[in-house]
Amino acid sequence: MPLPIAAGTGFDFLNVYPIGLMAVGLALLVAVVALSRQHERPFSAAVVYLVMAGIASVALNALGIDLLDPIEDAELIERAAELAVIVALFSAGVRLDRPLSWRQWSSATRLIAIAMPLTIAGVALFGSLVMGLSLGAAIVLGAALAPTDPVLASEVQVGPPGQEEERETHFALTSEAGLNDGLAFPFLLLGLFVAEGGSDWWGEWLGADVVYGIGVGVLIGAVGGYLLSGATEHLRKREWLLSEFDGWLAVAAVLALYGLTEALSAYGFLAAFAGGLAYRRRERTSEHHERVHYGAETVEQMGELALVLLLGSTVTVAGLGEPGLAGWMLIPALLLVIRPLAVAIAFTRSSLPGPDRAFIGWFGVRGIGSFYYVAFAIVAGVLSVAEAERIYWTVIACAGVSIIVHGITATPFSRRLDLRTVDSRGARR
Repeated sequence: MPLPIAAGTGFDFLNVYPIGLMAVGLALLVAVVALSRQHERPFSAAVVYLVMAGIASVALNALGIDLLDPIEDAELIERAAELAVIVALFSAGVRLDRPLSWRQWSSATRLIAIAMPLTIAGVALFGSLVMGLSLGAAIVLGAALAPTDPVLASEVQVGPPGQEEERETHFALTSEAGLNDGLAFPFLLLGLFVAEGGSDWWGEWLGADVVYGIGVGVLIGAVGGYLLSGATEHLRKREWLLSEFDGWLAVAAVLALYGLTEALSAYGFLAAFAGGLAYRRRERTSEHHERVHYGAETVEQMGELALVLLLGSTVTVAGLGEPGLAGWMLIPALLLVIRPLAVAIAFTRSSLPGPDRAFIGWFGVRGIGSFYYVAFAIVAGVLSVAEAERIYWTVIACAGVSIIVHGITATPFSRRLDLRTVDSRGARR
């Protein structure tokens, strides 16, 4: 029997596996540096990830390595994005300290009840009239681009639990991102029903996909998050849970809540966000909530890195040509017209100052949530291959541009808003 040896016979240069390990190590190193210095740079860490993804795409093509296919590998993309989003949603819920009342959450209510449907309608109208998509596919595109990202552009999100001041603009954007990742789902299913055809699905959609899905998702998240928070406090007092493992509690909690909710055919994204809110509201003075938040934040940042690298590295020149001129025109239409106009309408007769409304209207960051939605629609198998590919690449293009422009403007716009706030209080610059 031959003895095992450390290396094969001869030389095997440029083997894909060790090169892949080296690339992952370098990517993690760059990501850690980017995250460590993100408050000192005029752009977000996600911009750095996107640049790395572009380099990876060129390298993979040069090595002749097959890239992910948006149709054949849609389920892989869906699952990867799913895991990244649910942790981010739970983390967003834990960060929000504001009391749960209609008055306190009026900005979130306006964004969800008014701005989100208007955005979906605007994108769907553009997709149908300008891009030539079927009505069902256009609604799917609108629903996929409606969610704002709970991970990207962290500069415009609220800070950790227990911070002294929670700026209205940052609260609005964080709560919107936490809620619309789940509440856009009925619209996505509506688009798939329309694409499938027939007329006997309205009752099923309204009863199962709107009333039941939303209600049960919020209920499981709220009750489950509160009970899990109480259980962890009990375990901690009995010294069965060490504080150094608090960071893993968010992952454990959100997986349990999401899994239970999805098993009952309700919206797990809503359960993840509601679970974070409920978790925070029990024993709000407990110091372990901050450690739970930081643990979830680390996981979500690594998830963001993985998703941007994974999907960005699959981008090809041919893929970027799939949206066509009309698809690329949707990007400025969404970022500069549809989103700002929807927010302006939503905040009509609001006491929020004009610059704050403009800030919220601009920072409708698209990203990982949109990847999940479009992959889910492709896996459903209702859309034609041509429309599925066009929608996928349009979403990729829109998210990529959003990551760049919002990532570059987050820090300077936030600082400018800070100066306006200081001036409005009578202080000097």
